[in-house]
Amino acid sequence: MGLLDNKVAFITGGASGIGEGTARRFIEEGARVVVADVNAARGQAICEELGSHALYAQCDVSVAASVKAALEQAVNQFGRLDIVFANAGINGVWAPIDELEPEEWSRTLDVNLKGTYLTLHYAIPHLKQTGAGSIIITSSVNGNRVFSTAGASAYSTSKAGQITLMRMAALELGRHHIRCNAVCPGPIRTNIGESTERRGTDKLRIKIEMPEGSPAINNGRGVPKDVADTCLFLASDLSRHVSGVEIYVDGGDSLMR
Repeated sequence: MGLLDNKVAFITGGASGIGEGTARRFIEEGARVVVADVNAARGQAICEELGSHALYAQCDVSVAASVKAALEQAVNQFGRLDIVFANAGINGVWAPIDELEPEEWSRTLDVNLKGTYLTLHYAIPHLKQTGAGSIIITSSVNGNRVFSTAGASAYSTSKAGQITLMRMAALELGRHHIRCNAVCPGPIRTNIGESTERRGTDKLRIKIEMPEGSPAINNGRGVPKDVADTCLFLASDLSRHVSGVEIYVDGGDSLMR
């Protein structure tokens, strides 16, 4: 018997990295999972591998109609919604604030923060209809514990904003038996860094004196399964009395920064 038997989970950014790892973990625990992503080829391939309990939904989280349609597809296919993992995000452009272009700022905030809002906005009515649920948001140590990442003003602002949105949602939704929490990963081995554009960040770098031999677990470096297992806790009834909190998944590394 799995921790998520008979549950339906909707995961944005589910075709890679943390989203993919969490989709696989949820399937192992008995959930039916909707992999919502802009990458159709990758998303469809993952769902074919995972079998009949997985469904791919085309979804650009920065576009309201796309998010609404993906959630409707999920509920039409599986009949209900229990878990929402608002995970899709980008690093965007990292540059000095006075060199970061307005459209670059907007793109990062549109995907990371507006995308989270849109996911919650269109998912909450379905969760209310179910009568309970769990919302999980992928935030970050950046913007919440770490502020020394050179040029990451837009990214860090979006991640800090997600925590405020999570807390507001937790307070609003508790009366409906819907919980809302966030995971804040540190460095996780994914491919998100490959799409990060950096300009002029060398002149912003802050030298941080670290102790000899990092005391953090695994030197603070994690893998998607580390986050996926934390999400499993937040999605399951094991966390039935946990709402409005952020959990740092970084082995304690950000405590030193």
